[in-house]
Amino acid sequence: MKMKQFNLLSLFLILITFFGSANSTIVSHDERAITIDGQRRILLSGSIHYPRSTSDMWPDLISKAKDGGLDTIETYVFWNAHEPSRRQYDFSGNLDLVRFIKTIQSAGLYSVLRIGPYVCAEWNYGGFPVWLHNMPNMKFRTINPGFMNEMQNFTTKIVNMMKEESLFASQGGPIILAQIENEYGNVISSYGAEGKAYIDWCANMANSLDIGVPWIMCQQPHAPQPMIETCNGFYCDQYKPSNPSSPKMWTENWTGWFKNWGGKHPYRTAEDLAFSVARFFQTGGTFQNYYMYHGGTNFGRVAGGPYITTSYDYDAPLDEYGNLNQPKWGHLKQLHTLLKSMEKPLTYGNISTIDLGNSVTATVYSTNEKSSCFIGNVNATADALVNFKGKDYNVPAWSVSVLPDCDKEAYNTARVNTQTSIITEDSCDEPEKLKWTWRPEFTTQKTILKGSGDLIAKGLVDQKDVTNDASDYLWYMTRVHLDKKDPIWSRNMSLRVHSNAHVLHAYVNGKYVGNQIVRDNKFDYRFEKKVNLVHGTNHLALLSVSVGLQNYGPFFESGPTGINGPVKLVGYKGDETVEKDLSKHQWDYKIGLNGFNNKLFSLKSANHHQLKWSTEKLPADRMLSWYKANFKAPLGKDPVIVDLNGLGKGEVWINGQSIGRYWPSFNSSEDGCTEECDYRGEYGSDKCAFMCGKPTQRWYHVPRSFLNDKGHNTITLFEEMGGDPSMVKFKTVVTGRVCAKAHEHNKVELSCNNRPISAVKFASFGNPSGLCGSFAAGTCEGAKDAAKIVAKECVGKLNCTMNVSSHKFGSTNLDCGDSPKRLFVELEC
Repeated sequence: MKMKQFNLLSLFLILITFFGSANSTIVSHDERAITIDGQRRILLSGSIHYPRSTSDMWPDLISKAKDGGLDTIETYVFWNAHEPSRRQYDFSGNLDLVRFIKTIQSAGLYSVLRIGPYVCAEWNYGGFPVWLHNMPNMKFRTINPGFMNEMQNFTTKIVNMMKEESLFASQGGPIILAQIENEYGNVISSYGAEGKAYIDWCANMANSLDIGVPWIMCQQPHAPQPMIETCNGFYCDQYKPSNPSSPKMWTENWTGWFKNWGGKHPYRTAEDLAFSVARFFQTGGTFQNYYMYHGGTNFGRVAGGPYITTSYDYDAPLDEYGNLNQPKWGHLKQLHTLLKSMEKPLTYGNISTIDLGNSVTATVYSTNEKSSCFIGNVNATADALVNFKGKDYNVPAWSVSVLPDCDKEAYNTARVNTQTSIITEDSCDEPEKLKWTWRPEFTTQKTILKGSGDLIAKGLVDQKDVTNDASDYLWYMTRVHLDKKDPIWSRNMSLRVHSNAHVLHAYVNGKYVGNQIVRDNKFDYRFEKKVNLVHGTNHLALLSVSVGLQNYGPFFESGPTGINGPVKLVGYKGDETVEKDLSKHQWDYKIGLNGFNNKLFSLKSANHHQLKWSTEKLPADRMLSWYKANFKAPLGKDPVIVDLNGLGKGEVWINGQSIGRYWPSFNSSEDGCTEECDYRGEYGSDKCAFMCGKPTQRWYHVPRSFLNDKGHNTITLFEEMGGDPSMVKFKTVVTGRVCAKAHEHNKVELSCNNRPISAVKFASFGNPSGLCGSFAAGTCEGAKDAAKIVAKECVGKLNCTMNVSSHKFGSTNLDCGDSPKRLFVELEC
């Protein structure tokens, strides 16, 4: 008897060793879906990047994602954030990856870990540390021993960290999928045979790590086995995996787009985003991830590009501050609920497609127990009235109707019944006017006149090779002797610089000559300004400024940064032009600015006896200046922003923590925007743009965790271009108004995001028209007073729910025609 017990125990221990812990989850796949413990699953995922929020925000963001119908959270892993110097790691604060994954786990959700370690993500240098580029004989993302060794080292470290905390599903953790490399299929042809060899190596290396869950490779046709290839894009309904045994997976459904300095605000409608999701599942998809579900903020200098803004809002279902972006969040939630209810037919059912004509198709998923259907209209202009299974259905252009039982339409992607929330800035609790102190940047005659730097080199060097990306700023300084007999000498002389600096400032003999800002993505340009030179020694000081390193494209790591030359003095003598090339001269280089090096943004600097700040004659429009003020945190729990309208360009810190670069003086172009967006037809990043002629970013997120609720807080500005700090204001972000345009036979839920509903500005049931803020009653209207009904149901409450029906609002006084009756509501919060 004892021997039998011993054998059973031994067998149990062997099984645990082989299969994982007793709580382990078996994740695999077949041609239809990812399977979890043997069951095919519909998986709805959303990207939340842990460094683009703060750790105290994670539980709320993940909870809202779960409430929105997601079961999986996807994130990249950011190599340059975690290994800023070789073999020196940082997993603290909002870089605590283990804590983030455990927060996902505690919410009862799965996780997809996209290790990369190339991430793109509009992140500085695509996530690669610049020290990697500066290693000898280095080439990224190809057969290069140095690169492969470092990539394997970091990937292994991340995998081991997850294993040590039992975070893979095979250990009972939430991670059901991991990703190696990223979108390499977009660039593989540029690398030739070495590209194919490299991606094979990636697959073998990843597979050798034995994580117990499948690996994916996004945008990688014919991915090496056993890697699963996936699709990225605005639409993936037409995507088919190269390997017939792989499921149809979509790792990036772009919910909007990112912003560039000088660019307009992108906007993707809820109707189009829902259409893309429904079409994907209609055509056999089973895993879909929103990129982004919460975009967040590019704190510090992590924004890539070049020229990616500090805000990474992305028009995602959760906005930059973590608020619900309505109607997008709610409209998708309704779709998610239905898709989950159809999971068995979608993953196990037989599939049949019926062509109903004029770009309309019906798809039936049927099992013995249940059938579920979609009717999709991909015509971008024409609505369709179709007969399906003996019933008529009205399917608007560019929409999908979802019929969970193949009989009743439960949802149509073009019919939005979710409220629209109008977010406003609330300054009711605004602190008293800020009292500023200031001081000039330590850049004195020693730098711009004497040319004293950190190192000396013969000729011009690439900026990132010198700075290792420790700073946005690099001084290039040289001197040249001129006498009366010099061939260049004339009364009309200029400085000509061929530059790849994102911003270039030029000084000659201590005097400011001018600057040039890159516009319209022309990062290779010629700067030329007239200069006053003297007989004898002339000092040139050029300040090169980077605004995020390139993060995408083949061989992007070798793209030029800084001043690559030639640098010339040019003398104009009538029709004759004489040039003196200074490119091969001896140049002094100074990394960064003294204020940064002395950490003027640090709270400790306030007590440094040598760092005096002036309270007198606050200058406006002064270049290269530092400003500091104390303030009280706005009351309440609403998200905090700082309005930097009136400033030029620079960086801002709150209590010593950088909330990012700012550039409110950079306006978008005046044209290319539209007041109302037509959701129909394919979306692109330029479609439906708004905020033309306005600053690309005026408001900057101040996380509550950066603030002291009691006592004073400190804001520090470094102003590069010149601006007026007296205009800076702190505000909170609140829901100011809500609007709804709900269809009959639906429920509408209205909420002011934890604020009471204060008044009804408009309500009409029938065929009202107009945009939120300018609604108007139509030709037919319900017999009952809609405004009174809505006021009774909603005013004074935090939220309310109403049935949209003739029973509730009365029969209409006239025939509303073919248009379905709707309830238009506008409420004040």
